[in-house]
Amino acid sequence: MEKEWYVVNTYSGHENKVKEKLEMRANSMGMEDYIYRVVVPEQIEIDEKGKEKNKKMFPGYILVEMIMTDEAWFIVRNTPGVTGFIGSSGKGAKPFPLTPQEVDKILGSMGMSRLEIGNTLNVGDTVKVTNGPFASMYGKVTTINMETQQLEVALDLFGQETIVELNLTEIERA
Repeated sequence: MEKEWYVVNTYSGHENKVKEKLEMRANSMGMEDYIYRVVVPEQIEIDEKGKEKNKKMFPGYILVEMIMTDEAWFIVRNTPGVTGFIGSSGKGAKPFPLTPQEVDKILGSMGMSRLEIGNTLNVGDTVKVTNGPFASMYGKVTTINMETQQLEVALDLFGQETIVELNLTEIERA
């Protein structure tokens, strides 16, 4: 099984508390290998006075990157403040994960990526391009720029190796 992103419903206004509780529970129960990241989708907005403030993109929802095992599912569902998963029909059915494109759009608007550089993506790894003119092509990562969240990938174009620059949102691990 591989890790995927899921949407979890919480009490509105309690997203950060639920994030904190879920991270503590995953840590205390030794589930760090199954529950990876918990994200409250937020954007920085500037109010009429010119002050920056965080605004929740989806009030009452958090994103959880996890491997959907019975135990991990149980821990998330039974965290105080969680009302359930989105994409589950109920009656004990496990939810459907978000697609990589949905995750890229949400995390990209927050300046994040679903791929963790250094943990899941390194120089020399093979990746698949997911969109743009090189979509569905495979190549090897040659350089990674952490600041700009871009990387250079060597693609085989007409029998010749060509280096192209891509955003993290345009690729997935092969």
